[in-house]
Amino acid sequence: MALDEHVSQLIDALNSQGFTSFEQFSVEQARGVVDTFTGLQATAQDVARVENLSYPGEVGDLPLRIYVPEGTGPRPVVLYLHGGGFIGGSIDVADEPCRAVANGTGAIVVSAEYRLAPEHPFPAAPDDAYAALIWVAARIADFGGDPDNIVLAGDSAGGNLAAVTALRTRDEGGPRLRGQVLIYPVIDPNSDFPSTREYADGYIITKPGLDWFWNHYLAGPGDASNPYAVPSRADDLSGLPPALVLTNEYEVGRDEAEDYAARLQDAGVDSVVRRFDGLVHGVFWMSGAVPRSSEVLAAVCDHVRSVTAPSTVR
Repeated sequence: MALDEHVSQLIDALNSQGFTSFEQFSVEQARGVVDTFTGLQATAQDVARVENLSYPGEVGDLPLRIYVPEGTGPRPVVLYLHGGGFIGGSIDVADEPCRAVANGTGAIVVSAEYRLAPEHPFPAAPDDAYAALIWVAARIADFGGDPDNIVLAGDSAGGNLAAVTALRTRDEGGPRLRGQVLIYPVIDPNSDFPSTREYADGYIITKPGLDWFWNHYLAGPGDASNPYAVPSRADDLSGLPPALVLTNEYEVGRDEAEDYAARLQDAGVDSVVRRFDGLVHGVFWMSGAVPRSSEVLAAVCDHVRSVTAPSTVR
């Protein structure tokens, strides 16, 4: 379908300001652009309780923020990993959508930061993401959460980290997960699908821009064969938690994400794809600028409620 009119207006505004793709910036400038997404968001919702804490990452403490909605426990838990191309993003940029997910699901949402590239290339981010999951499983009962009812979620680079954290906890016998929500995840730097070419330019995240992010994140070419960096490289995808994979029509990484969902399905994983026609990468962080962001939020909340409902928890 046609590009959403609000997305089109946003792209025109970005172009008028001289923005065309992230690779034209320095890392610090790109981080600044990612931070400006807060200006595209609706007013953040109130939640019953917010706690700013830290968890022990691989080489030191890292920030996390806990959102506790109204209601009584034990509540389901969502561990959310923010996007930002592996080089940017924070719990502050993800604050508005995390509050909305907490209120929309009745789940406690834990938003965790992780070390960023290029200062901390792979495997720093997935190591920290897994450490955050271990912390959540060990500590969330203190906040009224159910450590046996955890869902992983993330957008973009955070969607990649959610996918690889699901793989790692399966491989290492870590906490059992009830589901994974991969919001337009970036999956493979070497993918070559129709969307890779059709939407390579003009839709906020370009193919050169995506390559730029990957080049900062991966420490060397061999990392692209590591399933904890590129989850589609895993030899076995069976035994993973039910997955919701959300994609957008006008998105360079659309087909690689949908291919990963298909591979999950082939491995016997309950995997559902929801494509949003007319939308682009990043809309989950655009609730104020793009009204149809609410459709993405609704899909996330529906899946979380479904996989964490008492009838589905064993």
